[in-house]
Amino acid sequence: MKQNKPFLKLDIQFFGEGSKVTLFELQQNLVTIGQQLQKTEQELSKKAADPAATTEEIRALQSSKEDLRMRYNIIEKQKNEMEADIKEKLISKEGTLDALDPKEKIVKAKADLIRATIRNASIAPDVRQALGDDSTTNGNKFLPKTVSNDIIAEPYVKNPLREISMVTQISNLELPKLAYTLDDDGFIQDKETAKELELTGSTVAFGRHKLKVFAGVSETILNGTDTNLVSHVERALQSGVAAKEKKVAFATSPASGEEHMSFYSTQNAIKKVAGKTKFEAILLALADLAEDYRENATIVMSYLDYISIIKDLSNGSTSLFGVQPEQVLGKPVVFIDAAKQPIVGDFSYSHFNYDIGILYERDKDVKTGIENFVLTAWFDHRIKLHSAFRIAEVSSSAPTV
Repeated sequence: MKQNKPFLKLDIQFFGEGSKVTLFELQQNLVTIGQQLQKTEQELSKKAADPAATTEEIRALQSSKEDLRMRYNIIEKQKNEMEADIKEKLISKEGTLDALDPKEKIVKAKADLIRATIRNASIAPDVRQALGDDSTTNGNKFLPKTVSNDIIAEPYVKNPLREISMVTQISNLELPKLAYTLDDDGFIQDKETAKELELTGSTVAFGRHKLKVFAGVSETILNGTDTNLVSHVERALQSGVAAKEKKVAFATSPASGEEHMSFYSTQNAIKKVAGKTKFEAILLALADLAEDYRENATIVMSYLDYISIIKDLSNGSTSLFGVQPEQVLGKPVVFIDAAKQPIVGDFSYSHFNYDIGILYERDKDVKTGIENFVLTAWFDHRIKLHSAFRIAEVSSSAPTV
């Protein structure tokens, strides 16, 4: 009967009061009991065939076998019930946000937001939660997100100015024009900066200017995969936002109320520096900047203007066409075709700010049947210091360099 002692130990381990057994533990216990049962059955077969074995030994093994079989059946039943319960819970969660990994969860939440908006349905709380939203933000975190794209569409608009300008999303934003000050205003060596601060004050306040972007969504895309839907709408919205940002920043005839957003507006009155050629004008404009601004300066110009400069400098040779623009002009160059005249300066003083409140609506083009997912946002573009920039222009009357 020595062989029965381990079974008594197992009995306490498996069925002790208050124990909470996991599915993994049940599976391990089932394997252990199964091995003991198989071993006991083999020993019983040997004893039954051994003429020297006593009846008591055979009965003891038979009793152990029945005991192990009972334990095995109990544990197997518990395991099956637990597996069925887990499977049922998984099925009930299938298709819900909780059943997805974090990346899929965000994509599905965005897709649910788009579909709910277009279908005039309420947005589920778990969708808002997945987007990091609450009752005050109304899903505004949707806009800056990006997901992988696998849908064929026309080229999307980008705004390279974003890479060198400041971009924030703060309500009622007000900032100092200079990043630091001293107790003596005489530390400002640039007279134009000092004059500007005296005339316009040392802070800049951002306003609210409405921006509406329409993302056309066909029925096929709406009923397609979450990834395709989110990618199409997201990139369309970002393209619309980028196009608007470029439009206001480089408008030669700004819309009423948007004059302060343009580098070329008479309201900002950014100083123009002339040269006989575009190349000379850019060099003179850089030289005219105060040292601190020139140190961090970037040149924003159209690619056509740059090609014109290279053509003039190369004098028929192709050697300059393979040279980096920064090596030619001496400062980093950003190509934006909307820049009708080259702008040089420290673009950290160019600042886009979006108000936290963002609205989602729907609209339908009755002529095409296309549904529009509409984003309404409020933004502002401020040139915090006009003296940090120069506009390079060509003039035949400019002095020779």
